[in-house]
Amino acid sequence: MIVCSCENISDRDIHAAVDWMRQSDPWTIITPGKVYRALGKTADCGGCMKLFLSTMRSNPNTQVPMELRNLRAQSTRRPDHEGR
Repeated sequence: MIVCSCENISDRDIHAAVDWMRQSDPWTIITPGKVYRALGKTADCGGCMKLFLSTMRSNPNTQVPMELRNLRAQSTRRPDHEGR
């Protein structure tokens, strides 16, 4: 199915790019911009973005690696010995 008609990107293209990125760098955060760049394309009108994101999110490889989740929450917590 064509997801982006401006750049002729299919759902298979998106899944292939996501899978390739995750395989080549298991720590990477996968974004639409990175998918476009991996495919050698650029976003044009943005009309496809809702479907583009939905297609990306349906791929389990777009999940943030477990080791990277909640890093902000951990770094902003105060140690217990500081006043509350």
